[in-house]
Amino acid sequence: MAACLVITFTMTAGCTRNAHSTQGAKCFAKALPSSGEGGLAFGQTLAMASKKSLDSCVRYASRSGGTPRTCQVVLAKCKG
Repeated sequence: MAACLVITFTMTAGCTRNAHSTQGAKCFAKALPSSGEGGLAFGQTLAMASKKSLDSCVRYASRSGGTPRTCQVVLAKCKG
């Protein structure tokens, strides 16, 4: 359920961002709280993507009535 919310919210949030913001990003990270919505982010480095996903997780968990202090990166990868 939480994963579906993350994907849905990320797709919605992606529409409001500049299309070039994730273009060429080599890494991505997903952070989830124990309850509430999490965050997915892209960046040129693993550290950048992880930080951005944690920041998003805290923001979205707070807005969804979740537990922002429990956010942690659950997936982080770089391509090629």
